[in-house]
Amino acid sequence: MAQEYDLERFVSAQDDDYETAFAEIANGRKRSHWMWYIFPQIQGLGSTETSKYYALKDLREAETFFAHELLGSRLMKITNQLLQLEESNANKIFGSPDDLKLKSCMTLFCSLDEADPVFEAVLDKFFKGSKDERTLKIIGKTE
Repeated sequence: MAQEYDLERFVSAQDDDYETAFAEIANGRKRSHWMWYIFPQIQGLGSTETSKYYALKDLREAETFFAHELLGSRLMKITNQLLQLEESNANKIFGSPDDLKLKSCMTLFCSLDEADPVFEAVLDKFFKGSKDERTLKIIGKTE
């Protein structure tokens, strides 16, 4: 079933920017433009062409992304790095609206059936456990 999703768009984009993104997170401040393909969101949130291009179509595509050997491991690595920061204000790290994109990404991935607890931990640390309501509505899961 994975063939129905074009994850190559993420692999290609991350090949250029993942190390930069990881270094920026490790240093506590996002400075360049990579949010869409490092911390992807569900389709229906973003309005720009870039956000639409990198949006995950549904929960199944999110599961496929997370199960992908490279993309899933990179998401886990950078998410765990984020948790190592002393700063707990996502806006100070990501700025706006990327702090909200992080929240929607973490909400999406913590909603997967086989969700890793790291995504919930980010929501707890940076958003006082609050999830993105628009993401929950789109994926059909409400608290």
